[in-house]
Order: sequence, then C-alpha cells, then structure tokens
Amino acid sequence: MRVLVDCRYTSVPVHNGISRYTAGLAAALAEIHPVEMLIHDRRQLDLLPDLPWHLVSAPTSIREPWVARQVRRLGADVVFSPMQTMGTWGRDYRLVLTLHDLIYYRHPTPPPEFAAPIRALWRLYHLAWWPQRLLLNRADAVATVSETTAALIAQHRLTARPVTVVPNAPDPAPEVSRLPRTHALVYMGSFMPYKNVDVLARAMAGLPGHELHLMSRVSPAERERLIALARGGRLVFHDGADDATYREVLRGATALVSASRDEGFGIPLVEAMGVGTPVVVSDIPVFREVGGDAATYVAPDDVPGFVRAVSALDDETRWKELSEAARERAAHYSWENSARVLLALLERLT
Repeated sequence: MRVLVDCRYTSVPVHNGISRYTAGLAAALAEIHPVEMLIHDRRQLDLLPDLPWHLVSAPTSIREPWVARQVRRLGADVVFSPMQTMGTWGRDYRLVLTLHDLIYYRHPTPPPEFAAPIRALWRLYHLAWWPQRLLLNRADAVATVSETTAALIAQHRLTARPVTVVPNAPDPAPEVSRLPRTHALVYMGSFMPYKNVDVLARAMAGLPGHELHLMSRVSPAERERLIALARGGRLVFHDGADDATYREVLRGATALVSASRDEGFGIPLVEAMGVGTPVVVSDIPVFREVGGDAATYVAPDDVPGFVRAVSALDDETRWKELSEAARERAAHYSWENSARVLLALLERLT
C-alpha cells in the first residue's frame, strides 16, 4: 500500500495547528508504514519529518481542482489530506479528507489577516451547509480530530462517507519534569472573538497574586484593550512565544486557562496536562472530552467563576491532586496512537 500524506498545508516559517497535526501524524505513521509526502515549497521540509517527498502545486493555486492529475502520476494507492479542500478531479486513488471543526458556522468572523475578498468569500461559504457536504462527499472517508466534531458532522448530515476520529496530540516534549511552581496562568491561542480572552483579562483584577501569560501574537490595539479590561491585573504578553519559552512557562505554571466558546480539539490542554499543569477551562463539550475528570470547568462568561477556580488552586493538596490527574489524562493522547487509528482506516480503504 503506497501512502501519500498531503503536507502542502505546512505553514512557513513556523507551525500553525493544521501543520502541526500534519507533521505529527506523518512522522508517527512513518514509524509503522512507509510514507511519502506532498509539498509545494521546499521550505516546508524544515518543519516536516525526513521522508521521501514530491513537489506539486500549492493548495492555493488555480491548479488545485486538478491536483489529482499530478498525484496520480506518483502511483499512490491512498492519500491522506489534513484538510477537506484538496482537489479531486481525475483521481484514481483512495482519499481521506479531514474536517477539524465547525467553529466558523457558529462564529462566522473570518481571521483578520485574510484579504477583504477572501473574508467576504469566507462569510458566504459558512452561510450554508451544502458547500461542506460537496467537499466531504468527494472523499472515500473523512477524518476528524474529536468525538465532539464527529457528532456535529453527523448532526448536520455533512457526509455520507464513514467518519473516523484521528485525535490531535501534543508534540513530544524534550523535558516533562516540573519546574518550581509559579503563579503564572497560561493562555495559548488566538485573539479571535470566540476565544473569549476578555473573560480571562477581567478575571485578573480578582487574582492579584497571579499573572496571565498570553503566548500568541497580538496587535497593539488588542493589547491595550486587554490591559484596560484587566483593571490593574498583571498581563504578560509574549507576542508569539517560541516552543521553548512556552514549555518553560507551562512547566512552572499554576494552571493553563481558556474561556473559549468553541474549539475543534484543544491541544493546549493536552500540552499542559502532559507536564502536570492543571487546566481551568470553559465548560464546552470538546473540553469535557479532552480534559475528562482532570480539568476544572467554568461557564465561558463567568468571570467570578474563573477567579474562584484559580484561587482554589492555592490549596497545595488540591493542586497536587489535579496535577497528577492531568498527567494521567494526557497519556490518552499521542501521535503514535493516532497514527495507528489512521493506518487502520487507510488499510480498510485499500
């Protein structure tokens, strides 16, 4: 069985969520079965495992609807794509497409970095379900990252194809021991409205002994707005922390926090739990799925609730209990486990 993984969504020069998922799965899958990669830019190889690769057109190219004509010349038996948009006209191989979440149907504001015409098309695309059905039904099977998203796919009847959960997972950390505990609270994620970071900023006014570390890049206007919302609470802006800084802060933190109203998975939860850092997060279905009994849950807009939940961690006994539970929960997720699920799916198709 000749397996190709579509790695053309790998972001350069640093990973985003989709490209981490791609690289993690490709590397783990290659440990149990030969894998070849599709790329469109040789710079992507710096972020991908050392595997055989083929250069084809970019997923944003006008040639994308016919990319299957390039891929079929490679003799693939089955192709796995981490997105649902891979072109399929003329394919003669089995294909698995991936749908990560349905967030933008409920929160249609597009990412601000997109150009105005793309933002307009983004909104139009998410006004109806039929375009998503059209994309997914071109595949032989569909993958998604959580049982929560799989249930939503079924609820909205988005595909007639079988759906398999191939979970996200954390990258292996070079050092997973704890550092001396600090009063840091860690938020890893974007500042899109549905991420609800305002609630975390407001909570800091009631947590004078703590500081909120915001890891992602943030605009100057958003930075000033969050500082005003915190009303004197301590915010630390890393403005795009590298992996080493993120891990170091996380290994000593009191908790990872998120008030997000919607997620496809929640990889920061697993990253935190893997180093024994408790998580205090919004009470949404996918966080319940990922965090299980190891997390503390608060209604997304309950500012006093977040203050109480974090303050409860001042009790050292309580903190240690949650830290141990977090490590146990994180062990459920690994690229090795996900790769085995994916390989079984690919074998069923061929």
